[in-house]
Amino acid sequence: MNVLVLNAGSSSFKSSLYQLTGEVPSDPVVPLWTGEVDWDSSGTVVLKAKTADNSVREERSGRSRTNDIHDLLNLLWSGKTQVINNIDEIDIVGNRVVHGGDKYRQPMLINPEVKAEIDRLSIYAPLHNPANLMGIEAIESLSGNMTQMAVFDTAFYRDLPEVAYVYPVPYQWLEQGIRKYGFHGISHQYCTRRAAELLGRDLGELRLISCHLGNGCSLAATKFGRCIDTTMGFTPLDGLVMGTRCGSIDPGIILHLLREGEYTVEELDHILNFESGLLGISGVSNDVREIDKAIDSGNAKAKLALDIYIDRLAAKIAYLLPALGGLDALIFTAGVGENHAGIRAAVASKLAFLGVEIDSYLNSLSIPPEAGVSSGDDRDLASGRSPVRLLAIHTQEEWEIARTCWQYLNTK
Repeated sequence: MNVLVLNAGSSSFKSSLYQLTGEVPSDPVVPLWTGEVDWDSSGTVVLKAKTADNSVREERSGRSRTNDIHDLLNLLWSGKTQVINNIDEIDIVGNRVVHGGDKYRQPMLINPEVKAEIDRLSIYAPLHNPANLMGIEAIESLSGNMTQMAVFDTAFYRDLPEVAYVYPVPYQWLEQGIRKYGFHGISHQYCTRRAAELLGRDLGELRLISCHLGNGCSLAATKFGRCIDTTMGFTPLDGLVMGTRCGSIDPGIILHLLREGEYTVEELDHILNFESGLLGISGVSNDVREIDKAIDSGNAKAKLALDIYIDRLAAKIAYLLPALGGLDALIFTAGVGENHAGIRAAVASKLAFLGVEIDSYLNSLSIPPEAGVSSGDDRDLASGRSPVRLLAIHTQEEWEIARTCWQYLNTK
């Protein structure tokens, strides 16, 4: 069967086609086809698609996003990267949807009611849910009877205890939907299951903290197979210092700035989401690689930005430990977590009071540029003496979505 996965974001649209047979394997399957649209702020649009044998790259400008998505998907059944004859050969489409609210705590087949709820929840995820809907509607316009499934990032946190998700504000706010939801759930779900495989243990007996460190960053604490806390909250703005997002700050700062009339709500929203974090402190970049270069050239603010990033990361890990009652493994994933040896080593050093010890040689090994087509580069970085394992795992959200769709088709 053919499973098409759509991962639509605010500035990009990614897609993968998996050809699957038999039972669901534990290891990821290499996609038959991958495609991506990038919408640059300058107005440049880049379409990319590739198979095992061919690739296409095209730059353009001026067309609508829906047309760009249609043109990308057309490369599945035409041109150099054709792998199927038409869209009807796709058995199911799996869509990453960032926010499912309280209502959707498991994957859902998409129908008008589900679409309406995803749209309503856009108020909580304005950069993501509308983009997710665009992908869903692009498929509908190409094939109105296609089976589509929504896989929600927030569903991973369906078992959060009240003590974790209720904010210390008037309780009636909870009834208005103001609570901790958590994000990056598809990534955390894949990585916790993969950690159990690497360790050769049952997920139901492990205490794990997964660190999703990319431009957006979050931690998830999983105890015996159940996520019990996370650092992102009502929105993806909370928690860790991120590339351009501030993470947790004193809410009184916002009240002060509004009271003084220095900024409008919209201006503050933009600053906290797009001009803060590593970029805001360093004044250099949201990209850790550029921060490293600036540090090497003696930029003090870049060093401060990275020091704060690491300090808050270690502090939030420590914050999650009491609820877990111990820690069997710490997982590093996403672009920074998988590839930045210095950050991993610094975090391990700050957690040395737990007996954590990283193997400097294993930590220094780089992941090949094509990592991600398999799970072969996932590894344990801890020394033999460390009671806590330190795992570098390449997150594979598209595969997790494909796996969810495949399980549905094989059990209905």
